[in-house]
Amino acid sequence: MKSVLIVDDSRTSRRILRDILERAGYNVVGEAVNGQEGFDQYVKLTPDIVTMDITMPEMDGIECLKLIRKNNPNAKVVMVTAAGQKEKMMEAVKIGAAEFVAKPFVEETVLDAIKKC
Repeated sequence: MKSVLIVDDSRTSRRILRDILERAGYNVVGEAVNGQEGFDQYVKLTPDIVTMDITMPEMDGIECLKLIRKNNPNAKVVMVTAAGQKEKMMEAVKIGAAEFVAKPFVEETVLDAIKKC
């Protein structure tokens, strides 16, 4: 069973993602509300996959992705994007994001992205 860390400043988004992933048999090992906490949790929990919101306070998903990839070049990070974040998405691809899912979440799309990791 693959372990997943959810990083998102929206409690609702975290809950929806957790529901989708747990129903599909993934083990959600942790949640974080910003990039700094996300990175700290990543180092502590070493999950197989991270879902990473792009827009968050304190440290955004792009900065956190950089730190995670520096810590583990093989890390699998699925970026969560809202509408109108094309530039940030391009940047995330360059840094090494594995996949993208858009908000609002569509269960099949989320699970497809996670499976590809």
